[in-house]
Amino acid sequence: MRSLSKQQGASKQAPVKHQRRQRLAIIHNLHDFEQAARRHLPHAIFSYIANTAEDGKSQRANSNAFDDYGLMPRVLVDVSQASQATTLFGQHFDSPFGIAPMGLSALFAYRGDLTLARAAGRQGIPMIMSGSSLIPLEEVAGVGKSTWFQAYLPAGWEAIRALLERVKTAGFRHLVITLDTPVATNPENNRRAGFSSPLRPSLKLAWDGVSHPRWLGGTFLRTLIKHGMPHFENNYATRGAPIFSPHVNRDISDRGHLDWDDMAFIRDHWPSNLILKGVLHPDDALRAARLGVDGLIVSNHGGRQLDGAVSPLSVLPEIIRAVGTFPVMIDSGFRRGTDVLKALALGARFVFVGRPFAYAAAFSGQAGVEHAAYLLSNEIARDMALLGITDLSQLNADHLRRLS
Repeated sequence: MRSLSKQQGASKQAPVKHQRRQRLAIIHNLHDFEQAARRHLPHAIFSYIANTAEDGKSQRANSNAFDDYGLMPRVLVDVSQASQATTLFGQHFDSPFGIAPMGLSALFAYRGDLTLARAAGRQGIPMIMSGSSLIPLEEVAGVGKSTWFQAYLPAGWEAIRALLERVKTAGFRHLVITLDTPVATNPENNRRAGFSSPLRPSLKLAWDGVSHPRWLGGTFLRTLIKHGMPHFENNYATRGAPIFSPHVNRDISDRGHLDWDDMAFIRDHWPSNLILKGVLHPDDALRAARLGVDGLIVSNHGGRQLDGAVSPLSVLPEIIRAVGTFPVMIDSGFRRGTDVLKALALGARFVFVGRPFAYAAAFSGQAGVEHAAYLLSNEIARDMALLGITDLSQLNADHLRRLS
C-alpha cells in the first residue's frame, strides 16, 4: 500500500483524539456511522435524521441511481502522485465534497453546528450551516472561511432584506437558498417514531431519552445547563421560537410565498456568492443561471420532501446540458467514494453529503465528523488510483458506462 499512501497526498489525516480512537475503531465506512448512531441516539431523534417522505421512494431512487453507471478504469497509469484537491468559487478545498445543511444539529450532537464547522475546517472541506439551526449563525460564522449559510426565507422583502443583512454582517460569503420546501413534508413517519414539530413532552419521549444516557447527559442536559432551552435562531433577523413552542411550525414552515421575483430581489441585495439548492428541472436550472446566481445544488432533499421525486444523479446530465459550464453541485444519497466520482464524471463540480456526517457527529462529536471525512477522502483517493487518474480534471463521462 506504499504507492497508495503516496498518491493520497492531499487526503485527510486520521483524527488523533485518543479518547475517541477505540470508539471509532468499529467505523470503517460511512454506512457504519448510521448503525452506531442508531444505538447511541433516542429512537425519535435518530428517526428525525433518517426520516424520508412517505414510502421512501425518492431515497431508494437516490441510492439505486449510482448502480445505473459502471466505472471504466484505465491501466498502466502512474498513480503514485495524485491529488483530489478542488477549487470552487475561487477557494481551494482538499476534497471534492462537503457537509450538506442539516437542521436541529444541536439536538443530536452537542453544539452540533459548531462541531460540524470545526471538523470541516480541519479537514479542508466546506460545511453549509442550516437555517433551521439551534445556534446563532454569528457563532458559527467565526469558525472559518469554509462555512456557508443556508437560509429558509421569511415572508416579505423587508424581512428577507433584514435576514440577508444579518448573514452578511456575520461574515458569510456563500448564501444557499433551499427551494424545495414550500410546505412542510408529510409528518407521518416522524410522528410514528415519536418526533414532532414542535417537540411535545411525553412519557414515551422521556423514556427514549433516559434509556440513552450518553446522549441525555452529553447532549441534551449539557445543552440545557450551559445554554438554556434551544431556540430556532436563524430563520429571521431576530431569534425565533424555542423547540417546544407551539409557534414553531409558523416560524419554520411558511415558505409557500416564494417565487422568482423573490430570487431576483435576493440577487440584487446579496453581494457575494448565491447558490440555489433543490433544483431538479433543467428549465429551472437555466432560469436560475440567467437570473445571475453563482451556482446550483441539484437535490431532492435526500428524499425528505416530495416522495417519488427523481434522483438528482438521474437528471444531472440534463441540467449540465442546459447550463453548460455554470457551477453545478449535487447532494442526496452519497455514501461512497465511487458515488462522488460518478457524479463528478457526469459533470458535477462538487458533492455534498448530509446524514452520514450527522450520524458521525452524534456518535463521536468532532472526531467522528473528521473520521467520516477521512474515510470518504481515502476512498476517493483509492478509487482514483484504481480508475487510473491522478487529478479530478481528468475525470469525464468516458469513465462511465450506462448499465440500465
